[in-house]
Amino acid sequence: MKAYIFPGQGAQFSGMGLDLYENSPLAQELFEKADSILGFNITDIMFEGSAEDLKETKVTQPAIFLHSVILAKTLGDDFTPEMVAGHSLGEFSALVANGTLNFEDALKLVSQRALAMQKACELQPSTMAAVLGLDDDVVEKVCGLTEGVVVAANYNCPGQLVISGEVNAINTACETLKEEGARRALVLPVGGAFHSPLMEPAREELAAAIENTTFNKPNCPIYQNVTAHAVHDETAIKTNLISQLTAPVRWTQSVQQMIADGASSFTEVGPGKVLQGLVKKINRESETASASFQTV
Repeated sequence: MKAYIFPGQGAQFSGMGLDLYENSPLAQELFEKADSILGFNITDIMFEGSAEDLKETKVTQPAIFLHSVILAKTLGDDFTPEMVAGHSLGEFSALVANGTLNFEDALKLVSQRALAMQKACELQPSTMAAVLGLDDDVVEKVCGLTEGVVVAANYNCPGQLVISGEVNAINTACETLKEEGARRALVLPVGGAFHSPLMEPAREELAAAIENTTFNKPNCPIYQNVTAHAVHDETAIKTNLISQLTAPVRWTQSVQQMIADGASSFTEVGPGKVLQGLVKKINRESETASASFQTV
C-alpha cells in the first residue's frame, strides 16, 4: 500500500515552492489564492525571504502547509494515497490529501493554529529539547520526576525523543538525562513548548475554529499523531486534531502501525527529507521517496 507523509515545522527553506509556481499554472493559482486568504504575500517570503523571515511562526506553518499541499495537487494521477500521516503541522496537509478538508478551510485553520501557538508561547517562557540515545521509558521517567512542566513531546524514532516544557524544567531534565547516559540532550531554537500542557490556551482557541469547520469523510485513513492508529471517522479526526496541540506526536508508533497495516512505501510530500530519514530509522526495510511534481 502507498503511504504519503507530510512534514511539520522545521522543514522550511528560502525559495520553497518557487519551482512549483514557475512551472505549474495550478500551483500559481493556489499560491495567489493563499496570499488573498492570509491577507499578506506569503509567496514573497517563501520565494525570496531569508531563513530568519521564514522562522516566524505565522509564516512557517502556512508556508510548509502550502508547499506540501500544492505539491500534492500537482502530482496528478500519480497521487493515489492509500494511507496518510503528517508530523504535527503536517497532519493538516494530510487531511487535505485524503479529502477530509478543502484547501481554503485547511489554510485558514493552519493560520489560526500558528497565531494561537505564538500567543501561547508569549504567555510563558518555554522551550523544547532533543534527547538522543536513550530508551523512551527512561526519558519519560526523568520527565515525571523533574519539578515543573516537562513532558515527552515528539516520539520521532527509536532513540530520538523531543521533550517540551518550562525553560528551567527543560534545563534540569537535560542535565539528568545526560547523567542517565543520553548521547545528547540539546535545547532547540524554538519559540515555545509545543505539544505540552503549556499549549492549552492555543488548544482552546483552535478547538472553536475546528468545530466550526466542515470535515468530510476521508478517502483513505489518516494515522493521527495522538492515537498512532488509522482513523476513518471525521468526528474522531476533529477530536484528535484538537488534542494534538497538548499531546505528544507519536510518529514512531504511527509509522510502525502503518507498516503493520500494509504500508509498502512512504512518499514524503513537501519540503525536505526529514520524515524519510525517520522512517528508515524506524524500519530499515521500508521504501522511501520524495514526491516530484508534474506540470499540470
